[in-house]
Amino acid sequence: MSTRKRSGSGSKRQLKEKVVQIYESFFRGDDLSKNNPTFWEELFLLKPKVSHLENEIQKITPDQLGCVKENINELFSQCVETLGHEHNIRIMYAMQTLCGLVHATYKKATAESGFDIINLLVGFKNAEQKMQKLLDHCHNFLTGEYPDSLKGLCLKLLLVFVTGTENVSQNTLVEYIMITSMFECLMQLLCDTPTRQKHGHDVVLLLTLLVNYRKHEAANPYIVKLSILDDELALNGYGQVITASLTEFCRQFTLQQSELQNASWLSSLTNMVGNMFISEEGAFRTQQIRANNALLLALYEAIHLNRNFITTLAQTQTDTSLPPSPSNTLNAGITPTDVSNMYVAELMAQPSNLLVTFFQYCSIVMQDTKTEGGANTVKLCFLILSCIAEDQYANSLMHDISLTFKVHLHRMPMRHRKITADKLALSQPLASTLLDLLVEFIMSHMMKKFPMELYVLCIGVIHRILCYQKRCRIRINYQWKELWTALITLLRFLVQNETNLTKRMNIFDLSIQVVNILNLFITYGDTFLPTPGSYDELYYELIRMHQVFDNVYTMGLRYSTGDGEFKDYAQKLNNTLINIRAIIKHFSPKIEQWLTSQSLSTPSEDQILEVVRKNYDSLTLKLQDSLDQYERYSEKPKHTQFFTSMVRNVVSDTRQTIDFASIDLQVILQDFSSIS
Repeated sequence: MSTRKRSGSGSKRQLKEKVVQIYESFFRGDDLSKNNPTFWEELFLLKPKVSHLENEIQKITPDQLGCVKENINELFSQCVETLGHEHNIRIMYAMQTLCGLVHATYKKATAESGFDIINLLVGFKNAEQKMQKLLDHCHNFLTGEYPDSLKGLCLKLLLVFVTGTENVSQNTLVEYIMITSMFECLMQLLCDTPTRQKHGHDVVLLLTLLVNYRKHEAANPYIVKLSILDDELALNGYGQVITASLTEFCRQFTLQQSELQNASWLSSLTNMVGNMFISEEGAFRTQQIRANNALLLALYEAIHLNRNFITTLAQTQTDTSLPPSPSNTLNAGITPTDVSNMYVAELMAQPSNLLVTFFQYCSIVMQDTKTEGGANTVKLCFLILSCIAEDQYANSLMHDISLTFKVHLHRMPMRHRKITADKLALSQPLASTLLDLLVEFIMSHMMKKFPMELYVLCIGVIHRILCYQKRCRIRINYQWKELWTALITLLRFLVQNETNLTKRMNIFDLSIQVVNILNLFITYGDTFLPTPGSYDELYYELIRMHQVFDNVYTMGLRYSTGDGEFKDYAQKLNNTLINIRAIIKHFSPKIEQWLTSQSLSTPSEDQILEVVRKNYDSLTLKLQDSLDQYERYSEKPKHTQFFTSMVRNVVSDTRQTIDFASIDLQVILQDFSSIS
């Protein structure tokens, strides 16, 4: 049986699809509708090839852009018009074409820095009208009876608009989204559980970026509306999106730690192999942490702007149907079977809320401050904690003894201690958990690359909590000795490393803050310490560690008598030490005298405490002012640049994750069919 052979080189050439041929002609500047009045109707019956569309736009030279601009404007306009078509297939094809067009045009405008995105994409003449119409369609799709897949594509399009430029505040097209507020329809998506589960992450991300558009330069309607939002369903939905993502990260980390502990008996055999994967695992975890920075920003904005949101922080999480985040699926299939994993399962079964989850998340990310990205994430966590610690209602929730939780705070592996899980057994108010978190940070980051700014923020959070307790006369059953030990240990570290640290930073300012917290206990401890015995223990620690305070005073004296840049700070530091030195000078001779009379060289703690109790009356202290005062948190101007940088990173990460070419239009069309 004979077969017919194809002739010529075309036999091996793959034929181009019609839509690809159209793209090539169209972006050469050809007017394809001139001799074909039904061209646009026919185009939107052809399945888009987004990757080819974007490639054709990227191929255009700067000289050609002027000739092709009219065609780009026309394609944008026709896409918008077709979104109002009665046929679903045309709507879907127009929407995906529009997504690819906007995405590629932003890239082109960025690469060719002389072109204005509005003129290149829409055209100045009809920009406001066209963008208004597009946003009206988006609003309709997001609020109407349309398939979830179309809503998702619509949110992706809005994210492309908002992330089009590296600096969101320089993105001129976002101004149209400011004029036509999408806030209400975004909140509607958060109120409904099914849509929140599918689209909550994109909704919260989009809202966070819109809130940061020129936030300190002009009126931003999204800031205003978020700040006055009092819809409990919307606020809870907003919080549950954040909780779900952070919970999933904590779950995976806990499971990983459990697996490592289970395999510890093999460590001697696998040490060499294991070291090969440590860096890889660390890089993956860093990537996951960075991916959650967008939601940390969302949490910050809600707490910073909206006092009503505080009520959601300690609300027990009930949205248990929330699925795992699609971006965080590591170890998702592990089933707890042994004792260690049963512990993990018990941990995950504990009642939880956003604060519980956030504290646990902080305990994980705070282990990495050596990289710039890690330090930035920890700083963001501390700024959130600062806002929480300043809020009266948040403090009342955290100090409520009827609201107790078991929170597993992860601890950094260190040579001088063995990590145990005993902290989990404690069911305590969240204020105690927060103090545990802050003490852990203090004790685990005294290193050569000293994170001064993070320590200042950490001490600031502690100060705010104590000021609230003093003001409201609240006594919590906390092991205050752990905090005092951490503060004194920090002072000792600063003195021991003074030579190297003072070359790079002002350690006197931090020392002043640390000493003033101790002064707060000395002066006002009777208003918030749980028992009189707590006061005795404080004095005991000050006396026992007197050498540290003597060294701090000597350091301050040395710098205050010179002409260096820290002279004034050193003088202030020594002034803050006046009561601590008075306590040491008052009790030390009396303890020595008692030891001599008893012929003892190694007295017990109880014996020393008894001497302290008997000699309070003759102690004279100076009343120090403003110990319970602090400068309230303000984003501007101190942290403006930090948040600009963080938002820029979120924009960059979001742009890299958006992929329109991978969207399955067939699924969307099936969704349409099921609705109709």
